Amino acid sequence: MTIITTTAELAAFCTRQAATSFVTVDTEFMRETTYWPKVCLIQVAGPDEAVAVDPLAEGIDMEPLFALLRNPDVLKVFHAARQDLEIFFRLMGEMPAPLFDTQIAAMVCGFGDQASYETLVSKLAGAQVDKSSRFTDWSRRPLTDKQAAYALSDVTHLRTVYRKLQTRLEKSGRLPWIADELANLADPRHYAAKPEDAWLRLRPRSANPKFLGVLREVAAWREAEAQARDVPRNRVVRDEALLEIAGDPPANVDALARVRGLSRGLAEGKFGDALLAAVARAKTLPPDALPQTTREQVLPRGIGPLVELLKVLLKLMCDKHDVAQKLIASSSDLDQIAADDNAKVAALNGWRRDVFGDAALSLKHGQLALAAEGHKIKLLRLDDPSAVTPIAVAAD
Repeated sequence: MTIITTTAELAAFCTRQAATSFVTVDTEFMRETTYWPKVCLIQVAGPDEAVAVDPLAEGIDMEPLFALLRNPDVLKVFHAARQDLEIFFRLMGEMPAPLFDTQIAAMVCGFGDQASYETLVSKLAGAQVDKSSRFTDWSRRPLTDKQAAYALSDVTHLRTVYRKLQTRLEKSGRLPWIADELANLADPRHYAAKPEDAWLRLRPRSANPKFLGVLREVAAWREAEAQARDVPRNRVVRDEALLEIAGDPPANVDALARVRGLSRGLAEGKFGDALLAAVARAKTLPPDALPQTTREQVLPRGIGPLVELLKVLLKLMCDKHDVAQKLIASSSDLDQIAADDNAKVAALNGWRRDVFGDAALSLKHGQLALAAEGHKIKLLRLDDPSAVTPIAVAAD
């Protein structure tokens, strides 16, 4: 097991991998006491070599690795990549590319909505992953042999998983099916932590623009403060306090000190001044500068049973085609299809329409029917009144 601790070792390894077609990548990080994830180990494996890179080693320069991750000729393979990509986006200022995510690939290969790494390793590599070191303190040095073995297993088995999934995708012609998901995964906008957007993660129930204006300003202040101090958001001010401030904006220190979860000491200090300033800014915003929430679509009355039938149809067609339901349509998408034949949803376009969308519209317009036969569900075509023909049957 190789743990790289010097720039020279890292550069030599990355030079060798630059001649390969792919590398598998994973990270070990800690985030319990910080805003930004603290990267403690980066595992990389080419087709014939695997190493763990120690970013905490004194004097090591990670640029050779970043150059490899930017290399357009080497595919970077991850499993459930979002947290890893957030880390690399912050470290590199750009996204690793090109990308492949085995969890996304598994969604069109019959492994369900969110297949775990352990599941794929077991079913595709015929191995078991020892997860006993999952919650270890990765910042402590030296690393034990057990820690190193655990970390490297996250990229060595991933090679086999990737190859097996890639082969399945090529044989089935389904590689284009995951192109949109991979492109969305690689979109830098998902990983740029903009303070002005922080209010969205609070999922406010009120749609009142004045409420949302105050919430946006105080949440933006907290986000910037947490980033600058590198502490979790709730270490600055808790979510509940921000929502209370937005609901009943304090005009002075005494009112701020009465907010649940805020001490008088905080209200009288620089944090209190900053919160009151944020509230004051929000109050001066013109109506057209206040945030708006998207209004929920008002569905036609009595549409509920049709939506339930579409849910059954979605499961039936996804089982038939061995593709994850999540990749085809959400509950909101089904609502929109039930209400509008031309709904702007992915399920009515491209390969998703072939798998589900056309059948959904046919069911909606009485050209298809669902019927039970024992423990199975049949899909019947009703276009020809003289014959009711089963065209699909759910798996046992």
